[in-house]
Amino acid sequence: MEINIRGDKVTITDAMKEQIVSKFSRLEKYFDTPDTMKVFVNIKINNTSQIIEVTIPASKFTIRAEESHPDLYAAIDLVVDKLERQIRKNKTRLKNKYKNAESFDLNLDFEVEELEENQNKIVKRKTIEMKPMDEEEAILQIELLGHDFFVFKNIEEECTSVLYKRKDEKYGIINVK
Repeated sequence: MEINIRGDKVTITDAMKEQIVSKFSRLEKYFDTPDTMKVFVNIKINNTSQIIEVTIPASKFTIRAEESHPDLYAAIDLVVDKLERQIRKNKTRLKNKYKNAESFDLNLDFEVEELEENQNKIVKRKTIEMKPMDEEEAILQIELLGHDFFVFKNIEEECTSVLYKRKDEKYGIINVK
C-alpha cells in the first residue's frame, strides 16, 4: 500500500510513519492488489485531541474513517479497527453489488464471524410533517429534542434541509433541492 501521510499543525516523525505503516499493513489482506492501493492519512491536532483521518479511494467506492484520541498511537489503532470493521460489516453487500464488476479492489474471500441477520434492517419508520422554519429555529428544535439531526422545510433557501450535529459540536446543513 502506498500511504500518503500529511500533518496539519504537526510534524510527522519517523516513529509516527513506522507505526502507521505497520498498523495499516493489517488491511492489505482485504485488497486484491494492495501494492496499487493508495491510502491518504491526515493527522491533525485540536487542543488535546489527536485526530487521524483516513481515506482509501478504490475504483468503485471510497472507504473513509476518522478517530480522535489524546494519544496519537491509540487513535491510529482505533481508526484501523474502524476501517477493518467497515470492510467486514459490508462484505456481503459489496459482494452482491459488485459481483460482476471487472475490476473490484477488495478481496472478499475472508472469513467473517457471524453477525446478526437483521443488523442492517430498518427497524422503525416515521412520517413527519415538516413545518417551514429558518435555520435558527431548526437549531433550537435539534437542541430541544436532543437529536443528532433534524429535517425541516427551509424558508430561507426554499428547499428541504437536514441540520446535523458534527463531532466538533458545531452544526452542518444539507440542502435538498
